[in-house]
Amino acid sequence: MPYLCWAFLYTSTGVNSYWEFKKDVIVEYPVVGMPNQEGVGYVDYVLFGDNGKPLAVIEAKRTTADPNKGKQQAKLYADCIEKMHGQRPIIFYTNGFETYIWDDLNYPARRVSGFYNKEELSLLIDRRTMKKPLKNVQINDNITNRYYQKEAVLAVCDALENKRRKALLVMATGSGKTRTAISIVDVLTRHNWVKNILFLADRKTLVTQAKNSFSHLLPNLTLCNLLDNKDNPEESRMVFSTYPTMMNAIDEAKRKDGKRLFTVGHFDLIIIDESHRSIYKKYRAIFDYFDAILLGLTATPKDEIDRNTYEVFDLENGVPTYAYELDQAVQDGYLVDYRTIETKLKFLEEGIHYDELLDEEKERYEETFDDEVGEDIDSAALNEWLFNDDTIDTVLRDLMEKGIRVEGGDKLGKTIIFAKNHRHAERIVERFDQLFPEYKGGFARVIDYSVNYYQTLIDDFSDRNKWPQIAVSVDMLDTGVDIPEVVNLVFFKKVRSKSKFWQMIGRGTRLCKDLFGAGQDKTHFLIFDYCGNFEFFRENPKGIEGKAVESLTERLFNAKIEIIKELQHLQYQEEEYIAHRNELIDEVLAEINKLNEENFRVRQHIQYVHKFKNRAKWDSLTAMDLNEIKEHISPLIVPVNDDELAKRFDLLMYTIELAKLQTKNATKPIRSVIRTAEALSKLGSIPQVMEQKYIIEKVQTEEFWSEADIFELEAVREALRDLVKFLEKETQKIYYTNFKDQVLEVKENGPMFNVNDLKNYRKKVEHYLHEHRDQMTIYKLRNNKKLTVQDLKTLEHILWNELGTQEDYKREFGDTPITKLVRQIVGLDPQAANEAFSEFLSSERLNIQQSRFVKLIVDYFVKNGVMDKRVLQEEPFKTVGSIVELFKDNMDDARRIISIIDGINRNSEEIAGA
Repeated sequence: MPYLCWAFLYTSTGVNSYWEFKKDVIVEYPVVGMPNQEGVGYVDYVLFGDNGKPLAVIEAKRTTADPNKGKQQAKLYADCIEKMHGQRPIIFYTNGFETYIWDDLNYPARRVSGFYNKEELSLLIDRRTMKKPLKNVQINDNITNRYYQKEAVLAVCDALENKRRKALLVMATGSGKTRTAISIVDVLTRHNWVKNILFLADRKTLVTQAKNSFSHLLPNLTLCNLLDNKDNPEESRMVFSTYPTMMNAIDEAKRKDGKRLFTVGHFDLIIIDESHRSIYKKYRAIFDYFDAILLGLTATPKDEIDRNTYEVFDLENGVPTYAYELDQAVQDGYLVDYRTIETKLKFLEEGIHYDELLDEEKERYEETFDDEVGEDIDSAALNEWLFNDDTIDTVLRDLMEKGIRVEGGDKLGKTIIFAKNHRHAERIVERFDQLFPEYKGGFARVIDYSVNYYQTLIDDFSDRNKWPQIAVSVDMLDTGVDIPEVVNLVFFKKVRSKSKFWQMIGRGTRLCKDLFGAGQDKTHFLIFDYCGNFEFFRENPKGIEGKAVESLTERLFNAKIEIIKELQHLQYQEEEYIAHRNELIDEVLAEINKLNEENFRVRQHIQYVHKFKNRAKWDSLTAMDLNEIKEHISPLIVPVNDDELAKRFDLLMYTIELAKLQTKNATKPIRSVIRTAEALSKLGSIPQVMEQKYIIEKVQTEEFWSEADIFELEAVREALRDLVKFLEKETQKIYYTNFKDQVLEVKENGPMFNVNDLKNYRKKVEHYLHEHRDQMTIYKLRNNKKLTVQDLKTLEHILWNELGTQEDYKREFGDTPITKLVRQIVGLDPQAANEAFSEFLSSERLNIQQSRFVKLIVDYFVKNGVMDKRVLQEEPFKTVGSIVELFKDNMDDARRIISIIDGINRNSEEIAGA
């Protein structure tokens, strides 16, 4: 038995914490029926349940061996044990570093971070008989009653039935992602597929909202918010958490008996709210640790999700498990669309340049700015440390003049302004109060995490009868707050993350009935963009996600190992250099030895931790070693409880030392050290500073930096690191100006037909019909209503007299009946199409393929208005299957679908009373 594997079984992620050796765990368990000469074998470990039945076999190989070497052997052991005990055990095989689970009655083998405990293994065995098939599932209409939500639930069920353990749902903000997730949990719990569920989100407010939604719709499910100390996760079936809180809870949360609560197999399902690459890069350890089904939710359009996210879910690029996007939701009438007013302001585009200012402004410029600012201020400074009142005023006047208004036009509708930072938000509100004092300071308010009792402001903003009407937000309202009354969004900051961009747009997409009066619903919303965000995302639809930032501790550790590697070169094999290298090795080894091997993140990299705990490994580091250390060891190093400024100075000096060893330029960090020395030289009254007078003066000379060796640089590091705390932190001075800004360009974009392009009859007809969709005759055709003789005459008058002649009509459209033509152009209203097929869309008797087939028919009618049944044999229907094949077990349904198609077609041509 390899020692490491034996030791691993005694860890909190191994067996001993939850099993009793010689009782529940039998070592070298004999089996008969092996295909060898003796016909016997000895299983490394067999884990038994309380009923004496075998739950699992473990085949353990040496740490130097590939664990897959034992896969077939473990299967043969499982075959023997199944014959001996009448129950097939779960299979594990491991080399102590890598462990695989193979429930070969259900799934292929997959890597896991540890062994299941007895309760979890027993549940896996029991589910073989307890699990109900996810076919013909009953979906609770009180949770999800929209066709696409049901399709999403069925798509996930279909994926799980096909042995997939990961699913990704793309659903537009406002379309009910959380409700859909709740419905999936409801179905999976009722069918005994899952017991314990984890819901992860990146913000506390989203965690709280999700828990409240689940509590309301699944009142019998016990819930716990890990951020709330009052909740008990051990007694809860579903846990809600942010990512950092869960990272800590995995090691810290304990059961009543003191054992680890969140074990490898604790959760059966993990729901990830707003899944995107940066989450997996930063918190990958969570998903590697838990062996659970993954369900990802995102509002980012499917074609704009990066390839890495699809790879995480083992999906083809651009093909999520199910997608319901904004354009479809708008077409179906479940969300509203937006129009943009994109304005380019000179200062935000080009910055402020002294030479371009008016003479009187040049004088103010000279009075306002220090010499360090210079004559050119980059646009990035705007709303960061320079706040120009005229720029802000231009935005606010635009909003008040062009924004959508309510109460008969008397009041600006609910508006969110997305500000760059808190100071920017405050200045926006200050300028609003200056420009519009008649609102007495209550109309526009800052709502962000810096404000005390911010929730009361959100509550007031959410009430259509209360002020504020304008919420100026920094990050807080970007996501998660759903206020249907919002009709104006102002993008007053640059956004480069595609997920955040679509979340921000989603703040305005929700329907709002009677917003403008009785029967006058919200139809669209406006987005004012002053920072080129829409222009950027048209050119870069996938956006730019921020890179994972290395911690200061990680960067320090990496700098040390880089120096260690450089010092092994032949030219440094002298006593002094060798001694210095050994000191650094001792330091990094001490940090590696501090790692707690019980910590779940350390266990995930235990192979490399053990490898580099061996001092002999440091005698000669290869480039591959360096990469392994940076990937597997550096992120685990525990931060030293030391002054942050001192550590930053250490990193500065290590950077210079490394550059010296590699004969590279280090001008920038050297200048930083010189500036530090110059600042310290002004603090001679401090005794500790005075003690280092010689070094402080020396490092300010060019001769020192041209001649200093690594040992002199080390002396500087040690002498000055504890002095930097005496320096005042450099802060950027804040400036408020009022230079005249200039509007360079204004573009309005949205789903509006270009009214100038109406040179020919066809375009006149198409434009008229689209612009007059609510005219009674056109409305009837769009809504599948029967027409009268008078309706026909009205259409003939419009198309043959107002827009052109009957000859024009025949020349463009031939013998196509006029009513049919109108239907073809305007399509069928989504609600009318859904109502026509409601008996199928609202029924759970259809399987996923049948449901998709019917939805394709609905989509075709919405787009084309009428249907030639021959298209059912073409794409996209052909891919799903023929109607005969799909409904072979119930041809009555097939005949009913054809009958509905015929009825919709007839209503586009038949005239009542004709």
